[in-house]
Amino acid sequence: MISGRRVSRGCSGSSGRLLIGLAIAVVSLISYFSSQSTNPVTQEVQHIDISPDQEIAMGLQAAPEMADQFGGLDPNEADRALVQQIGENIVSNSPARDTPYQYDFHLLADPQTVNAFALPGGQIFITRALFNLLRSEGELAGVLGHETGHVVARHSAEQLAKAKLTEGLTGAAVVAACDPNNPNGCASTAQMVAIVGQLINMKYGREDELQSDFLGVCFMNDSGYDPQEMIGVMQVLESAGNGQDPPEFLSTHPSSANRIEQIQADIQNIDQCPD
Repeated sequence: MISGRRVSRGCSGSSGRLLIGLAIAVVSLISYFSSQSTNPVTQEVQHIDISPDQEIAMGLQAAPEMADQFGGLDPNEADRALVQQIGENIVSNSPARDTPYQYDFHLLADPQTVNAFALPGGQIFITRALFNLLRSEGELAGVLGHETGHVVARHSAEQLAKAKLTEGLTGAAVVAACDPNNPNGCASTAQMVAIVGQLINMKYGREDELQSDFLGVCFMNDSGYDPQEMIGVMQVLESAGNGQDPPEFLSTHPSSANRIEQIQADIQNIDQCPD
């Protein structure tokens, strides 16, 4: 009988953990899917739980710290002005002008890190290392157009919502599967669900990059730049990586070859660009 009671308590504990985990998962899913809006440029229905004003505030707050991480603003005023000028040209001649975001384009002093990125709400950065590799104003427009695409498509806000969902679901899995009498098992379970969650979000990252390539092509065409120059940007990035792209499955960016192929298709379908 003692043995029977122990089994009963064990089953009860397991069932309780399962119910708690299920409740966490349901709340996370309801919260994610109940927050949605239609993007006025891409016409996509997106699951986002922050407003454009909040995106702008987040970007402005994070911008100084991000700049500091890359050596601050570049001291060359003429090059900084060129970056801002081309960025403004892209915004004023594309659907980006009709969005509520506050666009600013910054050249960072970092001479080593080949990078460009966008913060929520319109703060866009390119490093000196990447700037120096670009061979024309058209290629610079390609980089800035791509990053503007991230802002317009609200990719950062989407990623925040997806991260919250992933965190909730992986937390639910840990609660449901973890046996408190076996701490080692708990650690293994937590590690596994974290890896799975990371891979899920990496997939979203690749899709975002391809969409931003498409929007960048569109914005370049709107602004009078040759969209073919976007292919030149990909070739520059490929050369900067010495051809050693990580496996696409484990990267937030698609392989350079795949991006070039897709950009060529985007240029052929430029009539599908947003108005």
